[in-house]
Amino acid sequence: MKRIVTVCCALIFCITLIAQDKPAYILYDAKGKKIKFEKMIRQLAGKDIVFFGEFHNNPIAHWLQLEVTTALKEKRDLVLGAEMFEQDNQDALDLYLQGKIKAKGLDSMARLWKNYPTDYAPLVNFAKDNHLSFAATNIPRRYASMVAKGGFAALDTISTKEKSWMAPLPIAYDPELPGYKKMLEMMGGHSGENLPKAQAIKDATMAYFILKYFKKGSLFIHYNGSYHSDNYEGIGWYIRKAKPELKQATITTVSQKELGSLLAENIGKADYIICVAENMTTTY
Repeated sequence: MKRIVTVCCALIFCITLIAQDKPAYILYDAKGKKIKFEKMIRQLAGKDIVFFGEFHNNPIAHWLQLEVTTALKEKRDLVLGAEMFEQDNQDALDLYLQGKIKAKGLDSMARLWKNYPTDYAPLVNFAKDNHLSFAATNIPRRYASMVAKGGFAALDTISTKEKSWMAPLPIAYDPELPGYKKMLEMMGGHSGENLPKAQAIKDATMAYFILKYFKKGSLFIHYNGSYHSDNYEGIGWYIRKAKPELKQATITTVSQKELGSLLAENIGKADYIICVAENMTTTY
């Protein structure tokens, strides 16, 4: 019997070593130092707004979004919000959170992303189960598309009702922000001059509705593509212009072939960096 127990313990030890040798992700701080999940949670609990930057199809990021949210709920009152819900779908989202419509009703009334069932439904259901507000923060896609084609002037033609689904116009816009400049460079300069403006109207709108739903004394967790909050730009830039006193923190997701140390290009992208194996399976 003792021999069996010894063998079992050895097997468990070996399995543990193997698991540690092939981690799915490693968590780093802004300086590129490894940090424990629990320490990150303690630090995040002292903030007003947390931006969780994801790769939209990365299962590790989506799993950690729920883990981070669950852990912070034990320490703070929360308000949630996401890029993945457009503001004109807020009523449908509220009806679902209030239990007045089922999941099928939400699917028919709102424009849900194709990976909603696997990646975002757990967050929405967490809000529903815990009676939390969940803000649909993004501008409806069709208006961002209008800006991408015709600049901010394209929004002069829409109705007052439609303008209520976005940040008040005109929005502040700094084309010299590195993220917007990089986007312009990727599009070959002048031919894509309106693309950063489309990004800006999204960033400004998400910031506007984060502040609209923000409750003093609560912690707002916002889920968005990492590009909207990397390098402390995007949404955070608009938040700082409107409410510089609010304490922000950012999380981002990056992928690397080797996880043992953070590449120089990824250091400083956010306060906390989830480094995921580049061959990680995706949700779509």
